[in-house]
Amino acid sequence: MAGIDDLGFLGTALNRPECVVSHSSGCLFVSDWTDGGGVAIIRPDGTVRRHLVSDPDRRLRPNGIALVPGGRFLLAHLGDQDGGVWQLDPDGRVEPVVVEVEGDPVPPTNFVHRDRRGRLWITVSTRRTPRALGYRAGLFDGYVILKDDRGSRVVAEGLGFANECVVHPSGEQLFVNETFARRTLAFPILADGSLGPSRVVAAYGEGTFPDGLTFDADGGVWITSIVSNRVIRVGPDGEQQIILEDSDPAHLAWVEAAYRADEMDRPHLDTMKSRRLRNISSLAFGGPDLRTGYLGCLLGDSIACFRSPVAGHAPPHWDFDLGDLMR
Repeated sequence: MAGIDDLGFLGTALNRPECVVSHSSGCLFVSDWTDGGGVAIIRPDGTVRRHLVSDPDRRLRPNGIALVPGGRFLLAHLGDQDGGVWQLDPDGRVEPVVVEVEGDPVPPTNFVHRDRRGRLWITVSTRRTPRALGYRAGLFDGYVILKDDRGSRVVAEGLGFANECVVHPSGEQLFVNETFARRTLAFPILADGSLGPSRVVAAYGEGTFPDGLTFDADGGVWITSIVSNRVIRVGPDGEQQIILEDSDPAHLAWVEAAYRADEMDRPHLDTMKSRRLRNISSLAFGGPDLRTGYLGCLLGDSIACFRSPVAGHAPPHWDFDLGDLMR
């Protein structure tokens, strides 16, 4: 188990850095809610530059982000009422990518993942408004959208607050976290992009609410848990190992009581009692050997980092050309 006192921190004055993306250049990219929204770029020397939407009439609140060749980004828009996925270009222009599916507008959107084939996998956590009404153990109204060369369509429904979704390095399965069902699922990806029946990769107990996920080079799945600030590795055999945790027992008990009573609400996510971590929500492996873990968070203003006992698997965007983004 990694030590809380051994954590490092990168970046300053970040604005809700929920999602972190690593790159072979040594740069980190994190979602940012400053002004009209966009991405904060943390350079290898630790300095921060904001890359924001330039249109004053378009305000986005990026939750998940994905890097596209040429230094463009896909932003999952977590609006109060609206959502969808938008593309942010290096010059700050923004355009819609998926804002409607099967004739309906896309609700507030949690995450977008671009796989090695260029397909987009998008999660909508809940259809409830406000979204806090979706923080329920017995509610299964989240879903996954696929955008490929055939267009956009729903490929999985009935999920317990669908959160991050990532295609396995083999390209054969889509892994999805169900935050308030407290599970990680895997769906086989069929030839046409549709999904087969899911299997439960891992089910979690008290204090664990899986949000982010990624893979390591040895076949493990890594999960970040909001509320408890846990980083969990699920081995190929299903064994769970807590790599890192920064939680307060009384705070966890308070949240658990609300969760069991179907009364969980924004205050349970917007407050935190911990030593150093501030409600971690995502994980990316980076560094020259892919053994540095970077942690996005909901409440902090910097990115925590730690040394991993195993190397991460290089993500699909690892060596993408950044185009004019860094010029």
